[in-house]
Amino acid sequence: MTLQDAYQSAVAAGTLKEDAAQLAVLPELERVRAALGAPAPRGFFRKAPPPIPGLYVWGGVGRGKSMLMDLLFAQVDAPKQRRHFHAFMQWIHAEMAEARAKGVDDAIAPVAAKLAKEVRFLAFDEMQITDITDAMIVGRLFEALFAAGVVVVTTSNRPPDDLYKNGLNRQLFLPFIDLLKERMVVHELSSPTDYRQDRLAGTTSYFTPIDADARAAIADIWTQLSNGQSAPLVLHVKGREVVLPHYHNGVARAKFFDLCGKPLGAADYLTLADAVRVLILEDIPALSRSNFNEAKRFVTLIDALYEAKVRLIASAAAAPEMLYMEGEGTFEFERTASRLREMQSDGWGQ
Repeated sequence: MTLQDAYQSAVAAGTLKEDAAQLAVLPELERVRAALGAPAPRGFFRKAPPPIPGLYVWGGVGRGKSMLMDLLFAQVDAPKQRRHFHAFMQWIHAEMAEARAKGVDDAIAPVAAKLAKEVRFLAFDEMQITDITDAMIVGRLFEALFAAGVVVVTTSNRPPDDLYKNGLNRQLFLPFIDLLKERMVVHELSSPTDYRQDRLAGTTSYFTPIDADARAAIADIWTQLSNGQSAPLVLHVKGREVVLPHYHNGVARAKFFDLCGKPLGAADYLTLADAVRVLILEDIPALSRSNFNEAKRFVTLIDALYEAKVRLIASAAAAPEMLYMEGEGTFEFERTASRLREMQSDGWGQ
């Protein structure tokens, strides 16, 4: 089935709404599918086919990038693998550590060789680089994968030129951006519709008190946004790990203690806010002098989410204005309460 056929079948079934910007990217997706499905040349004098250009699809959140990736991945008939980019980099780090433990000096080479042996098509969701270590690895890794004939298709919220923007020693990362633009077709998915926001339109986003009804409502929202899929997401920040226990397609779910009960700071929350578009945060307790440190971290977290326009779904012990009623920091919390109110409005994050 061609990608155009698969897309129109979903439209006819009512699971998709036809979108002009999505239709515009289908020929590029079909190009990749058809090339990967073409038979290899046979015979003694066969000539190696030219490398298949990959595809880099970028655009705003909720525009259907991951849905289109689903369609392509389902139709590709070749050894294939699909991963969220953060999860892929976690795997790369683990494989490199294993190679070094065996005494290998250049740990990237065997990892790239292993991957190239296993797959011909590699699909990534949400490529973004936030860590200097990752920035130094991906260039050589992708160069080896491209040289081995692996076809890469990735989605991202930003164009290649904005990857690792303002990052430490970014000039060392620029050759990788040039490599992406040389070996991949760059396509902007510029749909005016944010389908994720549409799915959340009219949905309550702040639940209090924390009871069985609140937990059931949160669970329903998570199922709706994650399609029942979930995996932990580990973010690397200056040598530390920030763990989001549940993550899928830009949506993360965590408890208050996961993010505010641990010694995290502004850099951690900024990285988190850059990695997710919706955060479901459960079990926010009443705040006071007895949990002052956790309250300070919560304020910093909300500031980071607010500035990044991340949609927040939360369950809490009380309404925003009643969360922090006594102890040092109550005056400063007024701004946080105001932001929590604003972040409940329909369309927040658009």
